[in-house]
Amino acid sequence: MTGEGAGSVASTITAGKHTFTVDELAALAGDDVAASPVEVALGALISCQIVVYRLYAQNLGIQVDDITASAEGDLNVTGLFGIDESVRPGFSDVRLTTTVSGPATQERYDEQRAAVDAHCPVLDLFANATPVNVNVVKG
Repeated sequence: MTGEGAGSVASTITAGKHTFTVDELAALAGDDVAASPVEVALGALISCQIVVYRLYAQNLGIQVDDITASAEGDLNVTGLFGIDESVRPGFSDVRLTTTVSGPATQERYDEQRAAVDAHCPVLDLFANATPVNVNVVKG
């Protein structure tokens, strides 16, 4: 995956054969032409949940008619802007709700949730510290 600066603070991201834009609101110096990085992160969480719920419906033999998900997170920009170093720049809390409809019992959907929680890669990124090696190279 690669990225290149565009507009005021936007990025054009290339992921294999796909390209998308990530930007910020005008209040954060952006042109507001696309979702922000933290919105994209929550979107990745939602989409990964939907994929993994579908995979585990099949694996566990649970009929699912429809799946929807929503996520919201608390972000204090004083951490982002370095105003308060005691405040982390990322989410302090994320709330994820997945709604599964179909004929199975709540107990079966709870079983499915446990499997999804244990195997969703993006949920794992949010829930657990992941080592990241950062380098800056003069071009």
